Amino acid sequence: MASRFETRLMGSDRHSYKELFKRFPGNPILSAKNWPYAANTVFNPAATMYNGKVLLLIRVEDRRGFSHLTKAISDDGISNWIIDDKPTLEAEPEKFPEEEWGVEDPRITWIEELGKFAVVYTAYSKGGPLVSLALTEDFENFEKLGAIMPPEDKDAALFPRRINGKWVLIHRPISIHHGPGAHIWISRSDDLKYWGDHQILIRARKGGWWDANKVGLNCPPLETPDGWLILYHGVRQTASGSIYRLGLALLDLENPSKVLRRSDEWVFGPQEFYEREGDVDDVVFPCGWVYNEKTGEIKIYYGAADTCIAMATTNISDLLDYIKRCPEPK
Repeated sequence: MASRFETRLMGSDRHSYKELFKRFPGNPILSAKNWPYAANTVFNPAATMYNGKVLLLIRVEDRRGFSHLTKAISDDGISNWIIDDKPTLEAEPEKFPEEEWGVEDPRITWIEELGKFAVVYTAYSKGGPLVSLALTEDFENFEKLGAIMPPEDKDAALFPRRINGKWVLIHRPISIHHGPGAHIWISRSDDLKYWGDHQILIRARKGGWWDANKVGLNCPPLETPDGWLILYHGVRQTASGSIYRLGLALLDLENPSKVLRRSDEWVFGPQEFYEREGDVDDVVFPCGWVYNEKTGEIKIYYGAADTCIAMATTNISDLLDYIKRCPEPK
């Protein structure tokens, strides 16, 4: 009988694959014990390249339970992190009341047209979490544009360029009008502030699926010749709690509302002790990845159990080979 790692399962849309992601043996790479000031946990980092170095913008939860964002920079993206000795981007509720209970879970996109990095993050308002946007050139000075989506909404990131003249945003509102669950949506804008043309992009499945009832975007969309590569999370509810795992999807380059492929199986999930035990058990949650175009290597940086930060590597060719053999959505 053929190995499940070698063949497509007969009579099924499902197929087997080798392990796509390899964990760094020295994980976790960052935790609260590395922090230059008091923190409860550090997790869910955005990631980008800046001045030839890996830059993480990390969610730091303080001992009140509120979060802010702090920058860490490394030459190799693994060790010798230089961490800001105070919060890099923090809530300003006196100017932006939607940030009353902190700022969380950023995603970074370099916008060539603007010559700036866009930081899309969750602001925690009294009315619930919502999507906010800030622009920066140096990760020291930030221009906050404020809330761009009302609550309850999160898990948002921008595409790096206009598509058909419009800016495009992926996000995850929660709506009671499209059946139970939380789905991934896509929206468009002329000015990055006012958004419309809203539609569901990836719908949470139902029943026993690993991504039933709740899905959300993880890293910003990655442009490839085959389409926009999407890494998203699904939440499985079990008798002992939730399990956060990751899957892949591929979107059409010029019409990202069209999902070309979507993985039936999850491709990365909590396995190691630092992913299974923490403030929130059984969670792997990346908010950023760094792609080396010369080598094809991708580093993903993820929050583990909402407690620390870990890193895993993969290769763009492996991801594309896998997702192109996944089924077309019905």
